[in-house]
Amino acid sequence: MPSKNQIGADNQQEKQIGWIVGFVDGEGTFSVSIIKNSTTTLGWQIFPEFVITQGEKSILALKEIQEFFRCGKIYTNRRHDNHKENLSRYCVRSQKDLRELIIPFFKQNLLKTAKKEDFRKFVSIIEMLEAKKHFTPEGVKIIAQIIERMNRQKPSRYLLSSETIRQAPHQNGAGKI
Repeated sequence: MPSKNQIGADNQQEKQIGWIVGFVDGEGTFSVSIIKNSTTTLGWQIFPEFVITQGEKSILALKEIQEFFRCGKIYTNRRHDNHKENLSRYCVRSQKDLRELIIPFFKQNLLKTAKKEDFRKFVSIIEMLEAKKHFTPEGVKIIAQIIERMNRQKPSRYLLSSETIRQAPHQNGAGKI
């Protein structure tokens, strides 16, 4: 029979997990960028990241989440606009940490908002990266099309670039989105 201390610790852990899932549902982002990078084979780099942004006054919440996951870094963006508070961002960019820590956590502890769908797309991109699909123009194109349907649904710079359009096959409308 579990002791009262064990039960209390389990309840505390469950509350913390629920708090983290709710926090990410409200303030987190699973995002993937495609960045022009002339040092890569195709000239583009796929950049996945998990981010939670808060005003600097709430940095302790970000530190607690960082401590829970035991990965990632917290960055502070010094603001020079009309806001009175700097922004702090907890970021996990390591694909290993994303694969081994972040993704398993959110597969086991499901998000409840529209971020659930962004997470699903994020996972599919991470799986494509692991399978090295991003080393082909077609793979990068598929990743870019998935990215366009995530978060704010902006057109992909990769898909709009003139060199990507030039490289796309032109027979029977292939290469069009």
